Amino acid sequence: MNSAYLLIGGNKGNKTENLLLTLKSIEDRVGEVIKKSGVYLTKAWGNTNQPDFFNQAICIQTNFTPNDLLKELLLIEEKLGRVRTDEKWMERTMDIDILFFNKEVINEPYLKIPHPFIQFRRFVLVPMEEIAGGFVHPVLNRTIKTLLNECEDVLQVSLVTNEQMNK
Repeated sequence: MNSAYLLIGGNKGNKTENLLLTLKSIEDRVGEVIKKSGVYLTKAWGNTNQPDFFNQAICIQTNFTPNDLLKELLLIEEKLGRVRTDEKWMERTMDIDILFFNKEVINEPYLKIPHPFIQFRRFVLVPMEEIAGGFVHPVLNRTIKTLLNECEDVLQVSLVTNEQMNK
């Protein structure tokens, strides 16, 4: 059995419903969700001229290989209305990133694990710290908690309120 940490999030459509559908699809198609962070409201990173995101870090147990996991996650995104274009950092119904897969390091053109930007993004580190603060990044050899403390990203990341979830 493999452990994978994922970040799920979106800023288009019904964000709460999209997160719930994503969690259900992950459970149905790729593996059991064994940990999940709270849902965080985060400003858009990269292209800031778009709505805020709802993001959540999860840990799953799966029998999939990293490549097969990626294929299934891309199918889940597509099923939830994600349309990929050549433009980066655009609005999307759902984005599912593989952050870590066991302690493996994979550097292929279409799959990089650990995700190469973890240490630069508060919207990844804050929810990851909640569920795996002591996890050691296999390339940087620092815990998630340390990476969060060292992160220079100043974009706001805050827990989503019940009112925001029910909008």
